[in-house]
Amino acid sequence: MSERSDGRDREIREELAVFGFSDTEIDAYLAILAHDEATTRTIAEAADVTQRAVYNIAERLADRGLVRVKEHASPTTISAVPPDDAIENLTTRLESIRPQLAATYDETAETSPDIRIIKSRETALKRLRQAIELADHEIVISIPQAIYPEIESALQAANERGVLVLLLLGDYEGDTDPAPFEPVADVVRYWDEHLPFLYAVDNYREGMVGEAPVLAGPHHDGYAVYVTEAFLTSTIFSMFIATYWPAAKELSVTSPDPLPETFEWFRHAVLQAALSDAESTTLRAEVETASDERLTGRITEVVQQLIEPRSETFSLQHSLCLETADGPVTVGGHDSFLEGYEAESVRLLSEE
Repeated sequence: MSERSDGRDREIREELAVFGFSDTEIDAYLAILAHDEATTRTIAEAADVTQRAVYNIAERLADRGLVRVKEHASPTTISAVPPDDAIENLTTRLESIRPQLAATYDETAETSPDIRIIKSRETALKRLRQAIELADHEIVISIPQAIYPEIESALQAANERGVLVLLLLGDYEGDTDPAPFEPVADVVRYWDEHLPFLYAVDNYREGMVGEAPVLAGPHHDGYAVYVTEAFLTSTIFSMFIATYWPAAKELSVTSPDPLPETFEWFRHAVLQAALSDAESTTLRAEVETASDERLTGRITEVVQQLIEPRSETFSLQHSLCLETADGPVTVGGHDSFLEGYEAESVRLLSEE
């Protein structure tokens, strides 16, 4: 065998091994390629294996679309599929598992926490806009007032599709007329001092927190941290709702929605119940719980931290107290631990 031929065989062996071929399968396949078509005896001698082994190997190679076995011939012969067809067959087999590979990759990507340092204004704003556009249920945001026009349209679109929007504006100057904000957010608060830039989306799916200067322009010393780890994102939400939100002044509050209405997001139901309570509207609630129970009763108390007057309770608590046929019960949202039940959905109805 020439040096060139020997090098070619070595390269073929290395590549076939990548595809999971055993050394014996490679020996047999190279023997078949060299003879084009040959009997099992000839291949066995060339590959230094038994004829029984050749039959088994040929069956596996045929399954992969690399050879054809002529069992009707006497003796049985094996021929190589032309290389172009063989490669196409291998490619087709690989392509057939692409959807499964992609689905597995997506599942892994969704469950793998992502933590990144963001120093670019463009990147920070891009992630904020994407978060607003992809939000399904809720987004809380703290930004400088000067940045608000850059996300106003995205916030309005989110609000129009039923997302609960809580907006906190820092470095606020100017008019306190609530009208311009009513189509954009459910509740808007403002502070004339510096606030950190932060947001959190949909039950701690993702969030970002950092220094407001990261949004100021190309020449700044600020940075932000982007996270998808639930514990860290929940910390961002808690910091927003328990620290900065109550310290700010209320600027705009949405009006009560027409009832009846069903809410898949518990804090949204709590906000609407609080708005109706402020107008002295008596409500009933039909609650589907995480334990597959159905609760129905008059709402006797709304515990919330979203609008004034806020409840004098645990700073993160949002719950509904119901008077049911079986007595009083308390209902909370996802991962609630102070209430007796965790709600999956809440339907609000007026008793008037």
